[in-house]
Amino acid sequence: MARLKPQPYREVKRRLEAAGFAESTQKGSHVKFVRRKESLVDTAIVPKKAEIPVGTLRSILNQAHLEVDEWNQL
Repeated sequence: MARLKPQPYREVKRRLEAAGFAESTQKGSHVKFVRRKESLVDTAIVPKKAEIPVGTLRSILNQAHLEVDEWNQL
């Protein structure tokens, strides 16, 4: 089973963009990423901090409908 480790915001942003997400809006220190596929819209909210903890990263992956293995290959 693939493991996650804390990652900087820039890396999370790069991987989300590689998965087809685009930065949409920002409210305070949180950035909203959106991916549209036909009639489906996936949204992921990412805190803009130096390092994003594993628990938060798991939540982002759930919101983005991405598996850990898929994430690690981006």
